[in-house]
Parts: sequence; C-alpha cells; structure tokens
Amino acid sequence: MRILRAAGYHVMPWKNGGGTTTEIAVSPEAAGLDDFDWRISMARVETSGPFSSFAGIDRTLAVLEGEGIVLDIAGQPPERLTSASAPLAFPGDVPTSAALIGGPITDLNVMTRRGRISHTVERLPLSGEIRIAPTAGTTLLLPLGSAVKLLTGAESSLQPLDTLIVAPHGPHLRLQPDGQGLLFVIQLLRPAANH
Repeated sequence: MRILRAAGYHVMPWKNGGGTTTEIAVSPEAAGLDDFDWRISMARVETSGPFSSFAGIDRTLAVLEGEGIVLDIAGQPPERLTSASAPLAFPGDVPTSAALIGGPITDLNVMTRRGRISHTVERLPLSGEIRIAPTAGTTLLLPLGSAVKLLTGAESSLQPLDTLIVAPHGPHLRLQPDGQGLLFVIQLLRPAANH
C-alpha cells in the first residue's frame, strides 16, 4: 500500500491547451499522454468547449466540485453531470464537448488504454466504517470532503484528495471517516490471459 499526498501531485497543461490538469498517478511511472496504460487526474474546467481526443482510451469522469457540466458525446444524448451524479464512462476517442452549468468545475478523470487495462469508478458516501475487499487488480481510494483513518495495518490517515494505492490481492481494508464526504474507489484490471 502506498499513500500519495495531494500536495505532491503534478500540475500540467491539457493536451489541447484549454486548461490545467493535476496528475494523481500514471502507469508506467513518468509515462506521457501517448504511452500510459492508465492515468488518474483532476482537471479544473473554466470554460465550455471540446475535450481532448485520446485514441484507444476509455474514460470515466466524475464532478468533484462546482455546479456541473453537460457532456455532449457524439452519438449519445447529452449527459448532465453534477457532484451528485454517478461517475460517467465514455470512449476517449469519440468527439466530446462540455458546457458548464454555472461556473468552473473540478473533475476526476480516470483513463485506461483499451485492451491493456479496464477500470471501474465507484462513488461511496462517507457515513460510517467502510470495508473494501481485495481484488485481482490495483485499487485506488480517494476521499473527498473528509479525512479518512486507515484501520488496516499501521494506522495512518488520508486527508481529502490524498490517494491510497493498493496492489493486486492486497489486504482487506477498513476505513473510518472523520466526517461527511465521499470516497471514490477506482479499480484497475488487466484482461485475463487468453488460454
């Protein structure tokens, strides 16, 4: 298990130059936008406009703060996303644009390279002790709005927007929130080998 502190995240410009993104974690380490297997980041979206296109990438987006956005993904009806919405999965290589509902937002963005890694993003309320079972993939936990005590192993805590990375087949996790908030649970899975 490894904790990444929010203060150490890497801020960089968007691929299309339209804003900034805060990179939380990427694999392989130090991979660029064209050669990552997976990438988790937060973006500050200050104006409406097109999304960067990422060939061969699957994306999931969740609104962390702000009033929200309406996503226009080619071939689909517009999707209204707010901080109360479930995370939305969509292909990163389909023309997509976003219209802000009422001012800037910050979003959580999970991207995986199709055929190499798949992912799920779950949004859980922080209201009492949370238990998370180990999986065959890498698990990342990111709390929003409240610190969380980690009761597994050596006790430590995650501040809001810190990230805990748990290796495949890691321990059962027990977490105790300090207050109200949300916990984003990201699972990264490699496809099973063909037999």
